Amino acid sequence: MSKADPDIVALDVARALAEDIGSGDVSAQLIPADETAHARIISREPAILSGVDWADAAFRRVSPAVRIEWAAADGDSLFPEQSLCLLSGPARALLTAERVALNFLQTLSATATVTRRFVETVEGTGTQILDTRKTLPGLRYAQKKAVTDGGGANHRMGLYDMVMIKENHIRAAGSITEAVRAAGVVARDLPLEVEVENLEQLEEALGAGVKRVLLDNFALDQLREAVRLTAGRAKLESSGNVSLETVRDVAEAGVDYISIGALTKHVEAIDLSMRFID
Repeated sequence: MSKADPDIVALDVARALAEDIGSGDVSAQLIPADETAHARIISREPAILSGVDWADAAFRRVSPAVRIEWAAADGDSLFPEQSLCLLSGPARALLTAERVALNFLQTLSATATVTRRFVETVEGTGTQILDTRKTLPGLRYAQKKAVTDGGGANHRMGLYDMVMIKENHIRAAGSITEAVRAAGVVARDLPLEVEVENLEQLEEALGAGVKRVLLDNFALDQLREAVRLTAGRAKLESSGNVSLETVRDVAEAGVDYISIGALTKHVEAIDLSMRFID
């Protein structure tokens, strides 16, 4: 995901501003309406930047008169006290948009930063780090953009762009084989992936012709055996309780992908701030 969709960005920002401003920013009204100001956003800690489009849109939606000069781009490594951008325009607009812009930058940079750590940890193994659908409500697209800014890749966006057969689907359908057969009827043009919980289910999925299998909570020895049994017949994805301490071992077991919910659900916002300057 190289560029953000401006329509989605605009909707995200409009919703966030409406939530924050409500009937009006009463604190900003303390400032004369014709007062102009200059400001900069700075990082307080090392991070990977993400969310530039959302921050841009927040300031410009409040006032098109705001001017922003970015000194860093999505995907860039940041250092403490680095100036990310310079802003100028109506002081009221800068104050009103400040928190929403920073919320997007801090949250999305957090996702990009932790993603980069996982990507660097598995470097050289050939394994790709993926996100999941375990995202903050309303920020699915934004967080998945942040994952790519951190060097990871996106799994399915939602329930509509991939057939993902999981434990409850298998139970409801009666078997992996029957669920795969049904998928061929209702969504034959979409990618298909089947989640398995043991080697017996893996063999059933492979026998049904599945070309992508998610190995759910497999131990390392099970992962290695799964890779051996599959022998290149399908792409293998590992998922479940993978941490920075264990991800390298999982990758070296030979899987093609590792999907990690923590990239988007365990968010610790990056410390950024906006300061008015002379």
